[in-house]
Amino acid sequence: MKFKLLASTMAAAVLGIATIAGVSAIAAPSPATVTVPAKADNFQLTDHTRLAHELHYFRDAKAIVIMSQLNGSEVSRTAAAELEKLQAAYKAKGVLFYMLNSAATRDAVAQEAKAQGYDIPVLVDELQLVGESLGVQREGEIFLITPKNGFAIAYHGPLAADGQSYAAEAIDAVLAGQPVATARVEVKAGAPINFPERGKAQEHANISYANEVAPILQAKCVTCHQKGGIAPFAMDSYDVIKTFAPMIRESVRAERMPPYFADPHIGTFQNDQGMTAAQTKTLIHWLEAGAPRGKGPDVLKEQAGEAPEWPSYLGKPDVIVDLPPFDVPASGIVEYQNQRVDNPFKEDAWLRAISIKPGDRTVLHHVISNHVPDRTKPPSRIPGGSVGSYTPGAEAQVIAAGAGAPVPGGGKLNFQMHYTTTGKPATDRTQVGFYVLKTPPQFIKRSTVIFDLGLMIPAGEARHKEVAYVTMPADAYLYTLYPHAHYRGYHVELLQKDADGKETMLLSLPKYDFNWQRDYDPVEPILVKAGTKLIATWVFDNSTNNRANPNPKIPVMTGEQSHQEMMYFRVNYRWADETVENVRNDLEQQMRASMMFGMIDDNYDGLIQREELKGMMVSMKPRFDALDVDKSGGLDPAEMGASGMGAMMPRGEDFDL
Repeated sequence: MKFKLLASTMAAAVLGIATIAGVSAIAAPSPATVTVPAKADNFQLTDHTRLAHELHYFRDAKAIVIMSQLNGSEVSRTAAAELEKLQAAYKAKGVLFYMLNSAATRDAVAQEAKAQGYDIPVLVDELQLVGESLGVQREGEIFLITPKNGFAIAYHGPLAADGQSYAAEAIDAVLAGQPVATARVEVKAGAPINFPERGKAQEHANISYANEVAPILQAKCVTCHQKGGIAPFAMDSYDVIKTFAPMIRESVRAERMPPYFADPHIGTFQNDQGMTAAQTKTLIHWLEAGAPRGKGPDVLKEQAGEAPEWPSYLGKPDVIVDLPPFDVPASGIVEYQNQRVDNPFKEDAWLRAISIKPGDRTVLHHVISNHVPDRTKPPSRIPGGSVGSYTPGAEAQVIAAGAGAPVPGGGKLNFQMHYTTTGKPATDRTQVGFYVLKTPPQFIKRSTVIFDLGLMIPAGEARHKEVAYVTMPADAYLYTLYPHAHYRGYHVELLQKDADGKETMLLSLPKYDFNWQRDYDPVEPILVKAGTKLIATWVFDNSTNNRANPNPKIPVMTGEQSHQEMMYFRVNYRWADETVENVRNDLEQQMRASMMFGMIDDNYDGLIQREELKGMMVSMKPRFDALDVDKSGGLDPAEMGASGMGAMMPRGEDFDL
């Protein structure tokens, strides 16, 4: 088939473009009319290593090369080898290279990439939405995309054919600021790739707004997109959806919405707000068909509601605490504010849930809390700790069935408030809602954190990795997994490594979003055995690609303010043999003793090498040889314990976001 670069008016006729609120949306063409669009629409896909890539994130790239690929094909394998040669020649010149697989699962793609030793990321297009919109037909197709020209597809065709290096010549032309001499070349070699939905334009136009689309939006979007909700507009009628259709399509394809970022291949969580594959395809195909109204009631309009004052699934709290109002200035850095209030519980209490309602979400970044005992009275028999937390996008914290969060009676409750300025003054009046158990639970909810005080991100580095872990001294059940970083956080995972070496990935966020920091509660608590390491891996982006980056020109260390950085992961759990009648504070002490070691031991081999001492830990280097008593070249836990660095460890509640 001959491919031609069509003028916009011709493209509208050939591709069947339907206008949505003045913006064009491409309807899926039949196989006989497949063509390559003039521009590549934005998308986000996860690669074979579980790292996400959004097309528009790389708007500063000189060019982006994407090649369609199939597993097990010698054509694809040969083409991949040639593509890697191009990457070696052009990567330093600002050209990014990817392969795109629209025909296999991610596990299969990962196996192929590992077996072939691919250095180029393979984007996994399991829903086929990206391949459909690009007009992919077979393996070995090259798409040369130019970000500075609105992500125009400057070249489509093979890497080379008939003795001519079309792709390399096209890249050279783009880098030179010249038009590509041969912009479209027919791809003849390679196996075809089947896109079953491509020939179903009429079926997509018949997708029912009332019966199929509106229920998806109600289930996954309306909680935020309703009157009084945190979203910028309410999805309360078909007309609203029609108006925002291009934005909705782009947001879903870029995986910014719904704001739930756990990798669907890893773990199952109670608060899963992500769309299923079927829901995503239904919504995107309906939008690309022109968002037809069709027959049936306007469900969103008929059932439009208003966001409740407190979470509807919890109702009004049993106890509400008003925190003192705080005036946030228009500019500058606001030091952490510690607001201490009287404990409303005069006797020991147990919480089943906690909901923090920000007074002003635009300025309140986070709330951390803890119980402060009255030292003039005998200590409580139940442990103290966090009494709730808040971060952007957070929901109420619901304690697992059978367990409760302890609040010793009396004393004070301290709330650490982190405010950020927005250019105009504001006053925050935050409230805390406590939901109280009528009788003591069986189990005690505990919290620990995995973090790294030695964090050091080099200036300009796009994919800086940090690793830290904590070792569980006894069997425990994990209730909640919560990652936290600042503006440079890009990707995060939590790995369970048992004492026998078995590894299980518990949570993966291919792309972390600072504006939506959520608890991830497993559907069933996860049992981890004594000796298990919980290993958190963070990837940070300190480059200019990261538009949220406060300053890519400086190295970044651990710090409290958002323009600094944190490498942090909270885990809520209970000890397997701890009950309200059998409190095991000794286990807490053992675990905390391992935290300093785990935040330095980057390769988690049980020894701390000299090169692992970085950031705030570099002060130990002059003492390294003296501390290394057995002269093994690495410090074991006993040698590390003799360093006195354990005094730097904060209490758990100080970091319980």
